[in-house]
Amino acid sequence: MTNFMSQWVYTPVVKDHFMNPRNTWKEEEHFQSDGVGEVGSLACGDQMQVAIKVEDDTIVDLRWLTYGCASAIASTSMMSELAIGMTLEQAYHMTPDMITEALGGLPDHKFHCSVLGDKALRAAIDDYLEKQGRENLFKKNVAKIICECKQVTDVQIEDLVKTGKAKTLDQLQEITEYGTVCGNCKQAVSDLFDEFKHIYNV
Repeated sequence: MTNFMSQWVYTPVVKDHFMNPRNTWKEEEHFQSDGVGEVGSLACGDQMQVAIKVEDDTIVDLRWLTYGCASAIASTSMMSELAIGMTLEQAYHMTPDMITEALGGLPDHKFHCSVLGDKALRAAIDDYLEKQGRENLFKKNVAKIICECKQVTDVQIEDLVKTGKAKTLDQLQEITEYGTVCGNCKQAVSDLFDEFKHIYNV
């Protein structure tokens, strides 16, 4: 036990959220959600589901489930604490860096694979707005241009992967025409494509 504790690389805040996760979704609770988002894949290690309750465009309550490592549990728990009380717009702009900073840091090799809570939260907000029949005005505000020549954004790539319209890089290129001018974006697009396929299990 002493040897294990001496090798513990997480902050006390991470340990606290791992050992005492907040706002977990207990089946017997029958949480009445207004929107639900799910990201990740059990085959790849981490899967998360986030449910939100919304009043006056503010997240008043949230529950989550995750199957993953200590980082996944702690980061989703911290995300839940940060999100409750936020407006939908504020929550939509939450980033992995914000969650990690609140935790006091995470090992570099755990950052990308485990901090998916913000994306599950965003998916839950997407679901809520869709159920309300409302246009999602937040997407364009968080979009980053990946292909300058064709003005292809990360949000556009995410939507095409998430909806199954682009199952391969060739299909993505056919739809967006990314990389057909200077080609400088090809590696960045490929990396994002792989990341979104992992996140949305497609």
